[in-house]
Amino acid sequence: MDFKKIAEGFGIKTDSLMYTECQKGHVNSTFFVNTDGGDSEPKYVFQRINTSVFKNPDQLMSNIFNVTSHIRSKLLAEGKDEKRGVLNFIKTPDGKYYHVDDEGNHWRAYHYIRKSLSLNISDSTELFAQSGFAFGHFQNQLADFDASKLYETIPNFHNTVSRLNDLKKAINNNLADRKDIAEKEIGFVLARENKCSYIVDGIKNGKYPLRVTHNDTKLNNVLFDKETGEGLCVVDLDTVMPGSMLYDFGDSIRFGASSAVEDETDLSKVYIRLDMFEAYTDGFIKGLDGAITDEEIKAFPISAYIITLETGLRFLTDYLNGDTYFRIHRPDHNLDRARNQFKLVADMETKMDEMNKIVAKYIK
Repeated sequence: MDFKKIAEGFGIKTDSLMYTECQKGHVNSTFFVNTDGGDSEPKYVFQRINTSVFKNPDQLMSNIFNVTSHIRSKLLAEGKDEKRGVLNFIKTPDGKYYHVDDEGNHWRAYHYIRKSLSLNISDSTELFAQSGFAFGHFQNQLADFDASKLYETIPNFHNTVSRLNDLKKAINNNLADRKDIAEKEIGFVLARENKCSYIVDGIKNGKYPLRVTHNDTKLNNVLFDKETGEGLCVVDLDTVMPGSMLYDFGDSIRFGASSAVEDETDLSKVYIRLDMFEAYTDGFIKGLDGAITDEEIKAFPISAYIITLETGLRFLTDYLNGDTYFRIHRPDHNLDRARNQFKLVADMETKMDEMNKIVAKYIK
C-alpha cells in the first residue's frame, strides 16, 4: 500500500511518512500515521473501510460526519476542546468523505488524538465509571439529534431476533461443516431463544425510545487522557444508527464488566464483575444527566444479558459460516469467543437479582 499516495488523497503532503498497523478491531484495517519524523506520537489515523461489511461508504461516512459535527457544535457551545472531545475527520480536497485508492480500497482519515490511550480491559472501577460517563455523555450530546437523518448502515445490527434467525440459517446450511463441533454451544443459544425479543419488542411497543446509539460500546472505544485518566472521546463510529440506549449499555457491560478479555479460553477466569457493573451504571447515568427514562434504567441488567447472548451467537454464526465476518487470529477463534460470551451469560443468570438491586437505586 502506498500510504504517501493515500495521504495525498486527503490533501496531506509530506516528505517523511511512517506508519504502524493497529492490531485491535475485528472489521476495518487501521493504521497510525506519523508525518513528523522521529518517534513522536502519530498525527493521523488512516482506516481502510471493510466494504464487504459496510456496503455503502457514502451512507456510512454521512452518518459519521453528521454525528461528529453535532457533537463538535455542542463542545464549542460548552467551551470545551473540540479537538480532543470528538474525532475530527478529514475530507478530500474535492470535499468527499473518503478516498478511493488505485486498487479500489476505500479510505478515511482523521486526526490522531495525542496523549490518549484505549484499553481492552481495566481492573479499575474508577476508569470504567469514566467510560460509562463518556458513553452516557455521548447519548446526552445526541439527545436532540434527529435519528431519522441517520442511515441504517447494517440493518438489524442489534436486532437479536434477526441475529438468532441468522444463526438458525447457519446451522441448517453448515457451510464450514462445523455444526457437530459446536453442538453444545448451539444448544445453549436455542435453550434461551425466548429471551431474544425483549428489547426489540420494547422498541416496537414504545416502552423504550428510539435514540441515536453507538451500538458498539466496548471499553476500547473510549479514548482516555494518558495523564488524568479522564474519558476524552468516543471512537469507532461505524455503527452509529437509530437504536435503543439499552444496546449501548448492554454492550459496555458484556465487554468491560467481564473479568477477562472476550477470547479468553480458560472459562474459569470468565465471570461478570458486579463492582464494575455498578461503577459503569453510576457513570453512565451521570453522563446522561437526565436524558433517560426509568423503564430504560430498569432494563439495564437484562440488556447486558441479551447483548452478551447476541454477541456470542454472532461469533457462533460466523464460526459456522467459515469465519467470513470477524477477523480471526487462530483456528477456532470465533468458537472460543462464543464460549466466552456464553459463560458470561450463564454467570449473569445467577447474579440477575443482584444486578436488579443495583439499578433500583437509580430509579426515581
